[in-house]
Amino acid sequence: MVSIYDVPPKELIESMAAELEKMPEMSPPEWAAYVKTGVSKQRPPVEKNWWYIRAASVLRAVYKYGPIGVSKLRTKYSSRKNRGYAPDKTFKASGNILRKILQELEIIGFVKQGEVKTYKGRILTPKGKSFVDKLAVKIKKPYVAKAQAKKEEKQVPKEEKPVSKTGKKEAEQPKLETKIIKKEAKVEEPKADKEEEKVEEIKKTEKPKEQPKADKEEEKVEEKKETKKEEKPKVTKK
Repeated sequence: MVSIYDVPPKELIESMAAELEKMPEMSPPEWAAYVKTGVSKQRPPVEKNWWYIRAASVLRAVYKYGPIGVSKLRTKYSSRKNRGYAPDKTFKASGNILRKILQELEIIGFVKQGEVKTYKGRILTPKGKSFVDKLAVKIKKPYVAKAQAKKEEKQVPKEEKPVSKTGKKEAEQPKLETKIIKKEAKVEEPKADKEEEKVEEIKKTEKPKEQPKADKEEEKVEEKKETKKEEKPKVTKK
């Protein structure tokens, strides 16, 4: 069962105010256009239908906290007063407004005086409870529809990719083939051949090292000795 706890309070109060405005018994008094809602307020309410909004809020408070009286409702609608240089102070709301609203709700049949255990005050009648619950159901329906739409969106299965006989997805096959080709290419070219080619290229690029000067001088000395030996005449024996 839907109740006031399942619905945002602002929307419920606005819908109740619109329904109460249609009832002639809930018409505001003449002084409602000029009066403030409490001592702490600086000006009267700006909204023209503030009387019906306050009546709807009081009806919801009785539904939630009943049995409740004027004194507790004054504390509920209290507010802080700006006192200039002095620190702010909390003042209770106007009791006359709340008392008149409760009397009008009693005339309609939404509220009555009752007692629960040791507590006395106004409580909600079955008529008033059904009035509030019906409006709560109307407000709850759009939220339920949105929640169901979100659930359906989540439950819609995503389009699965076709599966081959081997149990692997077809979309993944080309990737596997490319990986295999790369591996084969790597096997065909061993590392040893590549290293030999690099060594040969380095040898070609390198310039022949010059022999040191000491080695050159030794070679020249040896060449001279050989030439001297050749120049010596052969001695003939008599």
